[in-house]
Amino acid sequence: MDIVLRRSRADESDALAALFRRSRTTAMPDLPPSHTPDEDRAYFRERVLASYDVWIAERGGEVAGFCATAPGWIEHLYVDPAHQRVGVGSALLRRAISVESSLALWTFRRNVNACRFYEAHGFRVARTTEGDNEEREPDVLYVWAPDSRRRDRANRITSKRPP
Repeated sequence: MDIVLRRSRADESDALAALFRRSRTTAMPDLPPSHTPDEDRAYFRERVLASYDVWIAERGGEVAGFCATAPGWIEHLYVDPAHQRVGVGSALLRRAISVESSLALWTFRRNVNACRFYEAHGFRVARTTEGDNEEREPDVLYVWAPDSRRRDRANRITSKRPP
């Protein structure tokens, strides 16, 4: 099946919130949810779709994944478990890389598949924490930049979120 990338629509917030929850629960089943499904839907409607550049990956007419970015940051990159390991995440990541000179993102350290995915795509560890996040879960800051600038960019990263 081909992967088609397109911009998100305002009416997709509920579908993105559900995909987010499904993906996160599958990747880390023992991590308790931080919010209710209603709170997730409100967050995606009022914050994600309103504040970030959100791209959807479709396979066979279904939403297979999405990537939400701000300048220099990947805020969310999630792939539906039914569509993992077929290039959906790579397609979304390539699109984000194609419009930025450098990128940073956070992921949980125990999400080993995500860590391997980002490292396989040229992201490098810039910093780790022991749980400086809402979930109090150890995490890792990854950065990507063309090789000649990767170290300088990693050294300038100081905040968790874009301004």
